[in-house]
Amino acid sequence: MTLRATLFDMDGLLFDSEVLWLKAEHEIFSGLGVVLDESEERSTKGMYVNEVVEYWRARFPWDGPSVADVVAQLLARVGELVETEGRLLPGALRALDLASERGPVALASSTPLALIHQCLDHFELGTRFTSIHSAQFEPFGKPHPGVFLTAAASLNVTPGQCLVFEDSAAGVIAAKAASMTVVAVPTTEDRVRAAFAIADLVLDSLEDLTEAWLDSEFA
Repeated sequence: MTLRATLFDMDGLLFDSEVLWLKAEHEIFSGLGVVLDESEERSTKGMYVNEVVEYWRARFPWDGPSVADVVAQLLARVGELVETEGRLLPGALRALDLASERGPVALASSTPLALIHQCLDHFELGTRFTSIHSAQFEPFGKPHPGVFLTAAASLNVTPGQCLVFEDSAAGVIAAKAASMTVVAVPTTEDRVRAAFAIADLVLDSLEDLTEAWLDSEFA
């Protein structure tokens, strides 16, 4: 099926906020007695923040702040870090340009909507998207395909007509569950995860995206 639209993830794909999420999690969870395990951290990458907090609370129950309180702390800290340390990732602007030349573009992220807008405003990317969607408003976060299906519907295209750019295993699984074409851009550490084998194209960086490949998919 010929592609007609593109859906972008945000954290770890367009800018390096995935690193900032990890920094915020280490700061806040360590104060609650949570011992973060690197392999499990990668397993929660791309999940909705409430699910991440619930995941760790189930393993290291703590007294005091509720899940909602910890979520609020994490969101506030990530917002601060984005504005002080965040940077656009190589090839991000070019990928947005190339995708926009071939059809409408939407954002589909696991990040809560208020933080999405804070990040996009900081990097002046808000006007790049026809629509913006958060898993905050879905019954389930990634790897459930809900946020991608909602984004596709907002662009008046079928799921099979969508190209998805993702950096996380959960995001790749969600996009393929929605029957979408997927370009994965994992970190070197994450690339060994089995989920990336189901992506249609795996890149080391968005800088490696070629117009020829896009033309073949949007022909």
